Amino acid sequence: MCRGINLFNSKKIDEMKKSIDKWEKTTLEESLKLKSERKKEFFTSSNIVVKRVYTPLDIANKDYLKEIGLPGEYPFTRGIHATMYRARIWTMRQFAGFGTAEQTNKRFKYLLQHGETGLSVAFDFPTLCGYDSDDLMSKGEVGACGVAVDTLKDMEILFEGIPLNKVTTSMTINGPAATIWSMYIVTAEKQGAKKEELGGTIQNDILKEYMAQKSFIFPPEPSLKLVVDTIEYASKYLPKWNPISISGYHIREAGANAVQELAFTLADGLTYVEATLERGLKVDDFAPRLSFFFACHNNFFEEIAKFRAARRIWAREMKERFQAKKKRSLWLRFHTQTSGCTLTAQQPYNNIVRVAIQALAAVLGGTQSLHTNSMDEALSLPTEFAVRIALRTQQIIAHESGVTDTIDPLGGSYYVEWLTDKMEEECYKYFDKIDKLGGVVEGIKRGFFQKEIANSAHKYQEGIDKGEIIVVGVNGYATEELMPVPIFRIEPEVEKKQIERLKRVKMERNSKKVEEAIDQLKKAAEKEENLMPYIINAVKEYATLGEITKALKEIYGEYHELLIY
Repeated sequence: MCRGINLFNSKKIDEMKKSIDKWEKTTLEESLKLKSERKKEFFTSSNIVVKRVYTPLDIANKDYLKEIGLPGEYPFTRGIHATMYRARIWTMRQFAGFGTAEQTNKRFKYLLQHGETGLSVAFDFPTLCGYDSDDLMSKGEVGACGVAVDTLKDMEILFEGIPLNKVTTSMTINGPAATIWSMYIVTAEKQGAKKEELGGTIQNDILKEYMAQKSFIFPPEPSLKLVVDTIEYASKYLPKWNPISISGYHIREAGANAVQELAFTLADGLTYVEATLERGLKVDDFAPRLSFFFACHNNFFEEIAKFRAARRIWAREMKERFQAKKKRSLWLRFHTQTSGCTLTAQQPYNNIVRVAIQALAAVLGGTQSLHTNSMDEALSLPTEFAVRIALRTQQIIAHESGVTDTIDPLGGSYYVEWLTDKMEEECYKYFDKIDKLGGVVEGIKRGFFQKEIANSAHKYQEGIDKGEIIVVGVNGYATEELMPVPIFRIEPEVEKKQIERLKRVKMERNSKKVEEAIDQLKKAAEKEENLMPYIINAVKEYATLGEITKALKEIYGEYHELLIY
């Protein structure tokens, strides 16, 4: 058995202690007499105290092979691939979607033309919540913050001229994920593609919706069952597809700090694994296709440490808790998006700098794909000009910075290694709390996660209000000068056009076949069968998203969350 090696021997450690003690009493003390430090204490965004300086003493007891290791080897702290970006640059996947399917299709082609290597679909809020565009609940929101998709017809138009067997697609959809994914699968097949050729991701992470984004539909238990349905279906028929992207992004955007994002996301992931195992699947049959989605904020080193800790924790849990055997089952593969909530409407060009820093942290943290936010997103959906700058940011990091030439270049940094350990330690403290509550679903019902996130958001805003946290251009270095940027606006006619198309689809389809398909779906839901084949069948008959959602509501009911004050 190969034994790990500690980084420093005891003699050198003793020498370092004496040297640091001498430094504190001489060099440091003399410096502080001349000029005091800016603050009494410094903290990361997760309230972790940051020491003045980190030295070999902070990582002296680390077992290198066991805790850090080499790229592509357990515990994957330094990356899941042995060559990382030396072999292949991360997928550049800009989030896009607005108005009608025709408009978003045009934006997709624009992004592909300018070097994007993977598509990412943003849906409007009615679609996220399972409503058709002609529903009263959709009024004023159709196509406003994403593309409207009501039926298979919209999906066909959305990807017209884009071969789905040659491009990977990520779709940010949760409550009605099974239905939207079914539309995508049928669209690809109508193009002539085979299921086994399709690559991409559906977000499909319903647990974080109850915690943060709130676009849930059904209660947690049937929602979790639907997620398992998609995982089971993908494991049988779509071997290249990621049936879930376990998402910390929305948890973070709702106000969680980095530790909470890490802990809550991984806890959700472990819950999905447990539920899928209960269905009867073997861990190595589905775990290799699980994927993750994280935010990347401004605290540069904390974000890098978060990603490194996430890989190590996930690998350990999959190996030790679930006895996974395949190497790929231990991999934490993740997409990163730079932080929308850190962008400011004031001095919007500053956002280019923020995004560049966040994107660099994601790359140094070992992300597999990346979305860079556009500078104007605090004001509107991004213009083509702004989204091109965001994409160019990734390309400059990839091809001009040199950070892709070596693997995990910050590995071995005294601060980064210490902070990686600290993030892991704090994550397991949350795991213990969640276990004592009875697990993630019970924690959701009791409002634990919602309260933790709300308290963290309040503390952060309080820090800004008091001037303890400086946001450049907002509460520091603010100016009266206006910095106008072009605003992207959705035409009022979008909703009317979308509703007209929906009416035409309903008139042209075979209503009897739609009714039969919906009836079969409801019966299958009552029997707790895997619903994917039934949803696909309904989609083929051009049943609407709203009709399918309504049918499942009749079986599962709707969820009303506990209000936390």
